[in-house]
This record gives sequence, C-alpha cells and structure tokens, in this order.
Amino acid sequence: MPATLTDVARRASVSLATASRAFSDPDRLAVATRQRVVAAAAELGYESPSLPATRTIGVVVPDVANPVFASLLKSIHDQAWHGRHQLALVSTNEEPGREREALERLAGSASGIILVSPRLPAEQIAPTAARTAMVVINGQTDGAAGVLLDATDGIAQAVEHLHALGHRHIVYVPGPAGSWADRNRQEAVATNCARWDIEFTAVGSQAAAVSGGRAAAAPVLASRATAVLAYNDLVALGVRAGALGLGRHCPEDLSVIGIDDLEIAAESDPPHLRPRRDHPVGHAGGRPPAQPDRREVPVRERRSAGLPADRARFHCSPTNCGVTCPAGRRPTARPRRM
Repeated sequence: MPATLTDVARRASVSLATASRAFSDPDRLAVATRQRVVAAAAELGYESPSLPATRTIGVVVPDVANPVFASLLKSIHDQAWHGRHQLALVSTNEEPGREREALERLAGSASGIILVSPRLPAEQIAPTAARTAMVVINGQTDGAAGVLLDATDGIAQAVEHLHALGHRHIVYVPGPAGSWADRNRQEAVATNCARWDIEFTAVGSQAAAVSGGRAAAAPVLASRATAVLAYNDLVALGVRAGALGLGRHCPEDLSVIGIDDLEIAAESDPPHLRPRRDHPVGHAGGRPPAQPDRREVPVRERRSAGLPADRARFHCSPTNCGVTCPAGRRPTARPRRM
C-alpha cells in the first residue's frame, strides 16, 4: 500500500496539518521542520500531490509612487506570495481612461482583479465586475466585493482637537475628484465642523500629492482659515511648503492635519498630527505588524442588498487620531490678507 500523508506526519513526529503545509506552503514552517517532513516522505516513498496552478491577480492603483499605495502593494504581495500567486500591476497615473483600459485587459487575462481607489464612476466598473472576480478597495461597485477604509472617527477626533486649540474656521483640501475616500473625508470634516460650530470651507480638488498641496496653499490662505485638514499626508506637506513660500509658518500662523500616518510626515518640522488608518490587507500570513504599537484593524462584514456571500462588502473599523504632537497653537490672530 502506498504511503499516505498521515504516515509521513507520524514518521516526522508532526501534526497532519504541518505535514501538509510542508508541501503546500513551506515558507510558513521552520527550516528544520520542513526538512524533517521531506526526509520522512522520501524514506516512505510518499509522492506529494501536484500543487495548484499559479494564479495571476491584477492589481490596479492610481499612482504606484504614492507611499500609501506602495505600502498597500507590499501587503498584497506578501499575501499573494503565500498562495504562490503572481501579480500583474498597473499604475494608472490618476487617469480614468487608463484605468478603464487596464480593467478591460486584465479581465481577459487575470484570475481576479484588486482595484484600489478607483477614479472611474462605479457604473463603468460594474460590467467588468460582472464577468471577473473583483475586490474594490476604497470604492463601491455593484457585483464586486469592497473594502472601505473608514476615517470618520479619526477625523472627528482631529476636529475636536482643533476646536480645543481655539480654531473656529477650518479649511479642507480635497484629493482627486471622483474619489470615494475624498467624498467620505470631506463629508466627515463638514459634519464635525457643524457639530462644534466651526466655520467650514473647502477649496478645489487637487492631486493626491505634495504638488496638489502646494497648488492649494494660496486658496487656503485666502480663505483666512486658521487650520487645515488635508486629504492625505502628502497634500498636507504640500500645503505647509506652499504656505511657507507665501510667508506663513506652521504652527504659528496655520495648524495642519493630514491623514494616513505616513512615516515621512513624522519627520517634518514640526511633525504634523495624522489620523492613523491601518491597511485592510496585512498580517493574515502569520507575520506580526511592522510596528507593534499599532493595532491591527478588525474587519466587520456587512451585506449589501442582493450581493452574494462571496462578494460581500467589508468595512474597516474607525481610525485613531494618533496624536503625536500638537497640530498647532491657539490662533492669536487671523492670517494677514494676501
């Protein structure tokens, strides 16, 4: 009778699950354990079943140079590696037309698609989701699973913090037009400003980059607000740089808050306050968080009407404000007129 995996596990003095993992996911085992299982299999003449074919997963992001997307891609790659899957990456350069073409190409060649922060309207994504397995991160599309990163609690804490400092006029600097995250964040800022009786202003949409923040600096100062909440940390850094070029300083003249908790933001002088938003893809492979002081975000499942169980939407738990330093000083005077 040919040897079975149970025989191998018994000979190697490991559990059946460990013996199976030695052939299906060897990187998750200690080298000595894996070698003991392989040696036992060789002694018994055990022939392991062929591994499943490698799958190709398409990943579409707006800008691979953005540190937020780069970090998310690293997490996706780590998880794909455990399943021995390969990734086909497309960076759309924030162009909806390029995103549309990428989806059309990947639908015919990839086993599934992960679409991150889409710039296309949901109705233009739905046809692809109807014929290809798809997960949309930071977006909602009929027929696709969705992971939504909820920053509302962190924004509520940030607005409360600014109110405690004495600010009574906050300006929001948006990200790209059509972004689900931007709509969610702008609505949260406006709602919390109303709650604290703070005047709210929003300037025009900007690129989700330092250049976008620089472009917004002049209208931000023209609004005469004393505090800024920016779409992300890169925009916040750009606002600060642009304001400095116009003779305004942080935190003396302007308090600035960004979102995403990028490491580069902590190195600015002074470092600005950043609501923390952890990744929805991360430590399922058994690896601990890179920074032990950050909690892993639990995921709560919620069904949308008529959506199959395998295409459910997920909603990440609220962010923390993550105060590491003052966001600014109490305003003593309005910024000077331009």
